[in-house]
Amino acid sequence: MTAVDGGLAARVRQRIASSSAPVTPAAIVSAVRAESAAAVLGDTTLLRLADRVHDDLVGAGPLAPLLADPRVTDVLVNKVHVWVDRGEGLKEVAVPVGSVDDVRRLAQRLAASAGRRLDDGSPYVDARLADGTRLHAVLPPVATDGPYLSLRTFRQRPITLDEMAGQGAVPRAVAPVLAAVVAARLAYLVVGGTGSGKTTLLNTLLGLVPDTERIVLVEDAAELHPAHPHVVGLQARRANVEGAGAIGLTDLVRQALRMRPDRLVVGECRGREVVDLLMALNTGHEGGAGTLHANTPSDVPARLEALGLLGGLPRPALHAQVAAALQVVLHVRRADGGRALDSICLLLPEGPDRLVRAVPAWGRDGGPGPAARTLAELLGEREVAVPPILRGPWPGPAGVG
Repeated sequence: MTAVDGGLAARVRQRIASSSAPVTPAAIVSAVRAESAAAVLGDTTLLRLADRVHDDLVGAGPLAPLLADPRVTDVLVNKVHVWVDRGEGLKEVAVPVGSVDDVRRLAQRLAASAGRRLDDGSPYVDARLADGTRLHAVLPPVATDGPYLSLRTFRQRPITLDEMAGQGAVPRAVAPVLAAVVAARLAYLVVGGTGSGKTTLLNTLLGLVPDTERIVLVEDAAELHPAHPHVVGLQARRANVEGAGAIGLTDLVRQALRMRPDRLVVGECRGREVVDLLMALNTGHEGGAGTLHANTPSDVPARLEALGLLGGLPRPALHAQVAAALQVVLHVRRADGGRALDSICLLLPEGPDRLVRAVPAWGRDGGPGPAARTLAELLGEREVAVPPILRGPWPGPAGVG
């Protein structure tokens, strides 16, 4: 945009800001025409200026083109430096976000558009914008060299399992295993680190659920949008400025059980709601799913133990519930700048204490693992065709007692 356009846009913003009229597209266009009376503007220039002013007033400003790019998953702003992830890792891009004060005002405007407060008294915010984008912002002095903005976008159209295989995120030979897990109504957790693709994979697998089944989603922030005709979602609510009105995931899981779910899904297990989920999966709600932060599959039992203790469930009872309720762990991680399925494990009890551990059924580096035979048997018991990669020869017993 030229300096003339920039000056005109600034005058239009000032005119709109000084007016008490609602900020509508028509009002913005009228203001552009009024401020450019001495200039001859073509329709293309007029619309471009109107779009820029709209983004600056009620949108993401200079970040709007990045958020509109379907390849972009994350936009990060460190002070005045912008980083973007288009599925190939973070790369710095040249975006004129203005001064540090401009970035601060942008963060405050985005927070306000989500009904949240962001100022010196409340220097950080976690919110969901109208288009589904997740916003996290931190202001100085909490942000030592800030402000910092983190924006995560979500696909309007969920990616299919075939597309994931085509992109290399899931090996072609393993894709039928994932489809079989869903068809057999095995309960599973998608685990991995932040930004590893857990939500993307879960979204894809939920799209494989038969159309005759009802999916009930419970999430802290609504991120899942599976391609399925019968999905209902429940979203947690934070406390208001007076500290009242909060509704957590534990309450929502209990409400979801009264909504006749065929598949109960907890978007992210990170608190005592894991106890309610396990109890639900143990009372006839097969095929449930969720995501969990864990660096490796072997960390999952310990992670579940920690969450179970928050809900007052002792260790032996927690392991007994897990052994009966959950079968499969799907581990995803970042690989070569992208995101990929790294392993499939089964949660199996071992030893006299019957504590569960994650036993590999397939690994990206090693192929079928010790639990491949057990997974094949589980699928066969539920009358689901066993994919070729699980038909043997197997590397050995699962090694559980």
